[in-house]
Amino acid sequence: MPRRCHAKGFASRYSESYRVGLVPIHFPKRSRRNVVRQESADGAGAKRSTRVRLRPRADWHKRNFLTSVLIPSLFVKRAGGPAAPDFPTVREGEICITWIGHASFLIQTHEVNILVDPIWSKWLKVIKRLKQPGFEIHHLPAIDFVLVTHAHFDHLDRRTLRRVAADQPIVVPMGVGNLVHDLGFHIVHELDYWQTVELGPLKISLTPCHHWGARFLADLHRDFGGFVIASNGRTIFHCGDSAYFPGFKEIGERYNIEVALLPIGAYEAPTGREVHMNPEEAVKAFLELRAEKLIPMHYGSFRLGFEPLHEPPQRLLTAARAHGVAEKVLVMTEGKPIVL
Repeated sequence: MPRRCHAKGFASRYSESYRVGLVPIHFPKRSRRNVVRQESADGAGAKRSTRVRLRPRADWHKRNFLTSVLIPSLFVKRAGGPAAPDFPTVREGEICITWIGHASFLIQTHEVNILVDPIWSKWLKVIKRLKQPGFEIHHLPAIDFVLVTHAHFDHLDRRTLRRVAADQPIVVPMGVGNLVHDLGFHIVHELDYWQTVELGPLKISLTPCHHWGARFLADLHRDFGGFVIASNGRTIFHCGDSAYFPGFKEIGERYNIEVALLPIGAYEAPTGREVHMNPEEAVKAFLELRAEKLIPMHYGSFRLGFEPLHEPPQRLLTAARAHGVAEKVLVMTEGKPIVL
């Protein structure tokens, strides 16, 4: 994978400033990596729970996800074909956003490259990827910072992260650090809700969402959230995974969000639980965030719900037109950079 020569120097330049006011976490296994947490502040120690209920809906068994979705998907040819991306030159004050697929984004400024929830894997255990990533992983530019919203396999893909790691910082929610600390990152920042870490020219803040973060069934100590990425007066909000909840209004009050990356798929969950927003709820969240641009994500790559892959963007555009905000919706194509 090609690397710009400044990437390693960028990480080492700020490594000492990262440690100020941070509390190191020691793991029982030997590791050369550092995981740090900020001291609790702004009510972080008494935060309200935003975890969804894990009990399936009473009628969840009336539809069989295995026979109606998983098995048929095995015989579906993957759509798309990765091509070498044409990354533009990003000038000062501009941001370039490239949707890789699912919830994975490459975000570029004129100074740094940020990767959010990267996954190039073709399988989620037994769930087949039905749309190829927008480009191959070896076409990535040097990555300065990595952000992971939570520990679910479709967002925290250890195989991908190991290939991306080049001694740069990574930011995760509380309790997720031990899943990534041994993959080759220089330092791991664990954030609680509303906490912010400064990474070079960026300010990265973790926001609440309505989801859950367990890697496995009994793995409930791990947090989850979204990220507000602020740089040079520009602000991008990556929601992570979330069902709709009233917290979007507070996020919009706390941050001046320009671009909102919001999930619109997997809303007909196999368990019947409301764990992801549907497209209509995404429009409602967008309005409460008071953002300027809505970019949909979390659809089209993996079939994680009963709804067909083509349905989410169609419903999104219909809902946006009904609310008079269709011109603010930007439906991206995987692997095609957009400069804003």
